[in-house]
Amino acid sequence: MYSTYFTSTFAADPDHGTALWSRGITVSALCIAFLAPITGALADRGGRQRYLLACVLICVGATGVLTFVQPNQPNSVILALAIFVIANVTYELSLVFYNAMLSDLAPSQRLGRLSGYGWALGYIGGLVCLALALPFATGDPPPLGVATTDGFNVRATNLLVAVWFLFFSLPMFYFFWDDDVKEKKNFDLSAAFQGVAQTFANIRRYRQLMRFLIARAIYNDGLVTVFAFGGIYAAGTFGFTISEVIFFGIVLNVVAGLGAWLFGFVDDHFGGKTTIGISLFFLIIATIVAVVAPNRTWLWVAGCLLGLSIGPNQSASRSLMSRFVPAEHASEFFGFFSLSGKITAFLGPWLLGILAGSYGQRVGVMSLLVFFVVGGILLLQVDEEEGIAVGSK
Repeated sequence: MYSTYFTSTFAADPDHGTALWSRGITVSALCIAFLAPITGALADRGGRQRYLLACVLICVGATGVLTFVQPNQPNSVILALAIFVIANVTYELSLVFYNAMLSDLAPSQRLGRLSGYGWALGYIGGLVCLALALPFATGDPPPLGVATTDGFNVRATNLLVAVWFLFFSLPMFYFFWDDDVKEKKNFDLSAAFQGVAQTFANIRRYRQLMRFLIARAIYNDGLVTVFAFGGIYAAGTFGFTISEVIFFGIVLNVVAGLGAWLFGFVDDHFGGKTTIGISLFFLIIATIVAVVAPNRTWLWVAGCLLGLSIGPNQSASRSLMSRFVPAEHASEFFGFFSLSGKITAFLGPWLLGILAGSYGQRVGVMSLLVFFVVGGILLLQVDEEEGIAVGSK
């Protein structure tokens, strides 16, 4: 929702706003690509939850501060994008430590369902948060007497998101704060760099893992771009209002959660590679429909198909990674998982921003096809059975 607000109020027109927002996404992606493997290696030396807590707190603080950046104040664009980058980077780094915990919670044959349940519950949480945000963004007047001057009621939804994220993070720290924290080694950045270098040196042993990460580096570019520009496209090309974008997001969360839950069983029975492949096929179809959609009805069709595919793609990618990684280096390898998701992630937003600024948003969205098609072709080269066998040694 904030991306839609930013592109419509911080820039002269939606196309220029889209280009500006794409630069913020690009910068954050590059930061994550550099930091994720290093922070993962640090966490494997002990104190994984400490790093997770630090990232959550910084993300919560930065998200809340976005509320008070006004579009008409000096340097508002730079300030808003800088704070967004901090929030986005720390959120993504928190996922390194969070995802690495998955393999400790269930046997390999149930990882697909567990990952699917997690993504489904996450989408339900996002759905409820969006529903709570809707009255603030569209109410006349907004609840709790929130002011509407300079769009403060829309920006105030960032406070809701910050509190929501913090509140629902607390149970994880309560139930999973284990001896990993008590027996942590000293903070040693040089050792973390050495660990990352050693992993690179031995990477040929994990041939299937590397093939998967390369494929994910490409198809995840498309997903990153969808998340960053889906609402912007609905508003700029089809005239969706802020409230309609929120409702659009609510429906997509419902469908994505349903897809993640249902395909968790497909994942456990047919494998993560097959599940990801199915999702990529439908993501390609959804993108084509979105590009050629003559009206809002067809955009809704594309959006629902997109949501149904995104959930399984994310869930199966995480579960397949969990099956491929050695348990003693889970955080470090999930750092590379984040790296694969971000090292080229600037390409999607950058390409869409360039094309949208020059030829319009429809042409920009068409660029998603490159990432889904190429990523799918590379995924075909992955031998799932060999990857699992090597990771379990």
